Amino acid sequence: MAVIQMATVLIVEDTPSERELISHYLQEEGYSVIHAVTAQEGLDKAIASQPSVIVTDVVMPGMSGFELCRSLKRVPETAEVPVVICSSKNQAIDRLWGMRQGADAYITKPFNREELLKVIKSVL
Repeated sequence: MAVIQMATVLIVEDTPSERELISHYLQEEGYSVIHAVTAQEGLDKAIASQPSVIVTDVVMPGMSGFELCRSLKRVPETAEVPVVICSSKNQAIDRLWGMRQGADAYITKPFNREELLKVIKSVL
């Protein structure tokens, strides 16, 4: 359990309230959290910091979370890092597309604390 508690989570989310909520839930559980506001910033921080898991939104300016996921899985430094897509896009096709882009899990907004923690623990 100590390994999970020491895990670093990179949150890629352009909405400040969502970013803070996810951060709060994870920090309460003992995770270290890094933030990125855009997908490009997320990609750069993922390569530089080697997080244990990445949580990304889908709808963001510039590069989407789906594009970010594809990019992360192509880069050797981040290819093995689990990616959790956290999106308001809740159709089955969205979930399927996310998983086809290389996501390890998909959670829809709104979510509660327990759902988020369960999905993070499932990919670590």
